Amino acid sequence: MAKSVVATKNLSITLKRSPIGTSYRHRLVLQGLGLRKPHQTVVRPDTPQVRGLVGKVSYLLEVKAQ
Repeated sequence: MAKSVVATKNLSITLKRSPIGTSYRHRLVLQGLGLRKPHQTVVRPDTPQVRGLVGKVSYLLEVKAQ
């Protein structure tokens, strides 16, 4: 029996602005996404959980679908 291969989509998330001056909770969201430095890019799976985190701090990020 052949296993079906599901192509998972990913999001490329780049921190475009510094979190200085933002709320503590927004900085925790960035930490949860794995973003530490401005212009750092991480790749995360396109799941509802990640989309929710991105939505909270969308004013700091640039997101591209892969």
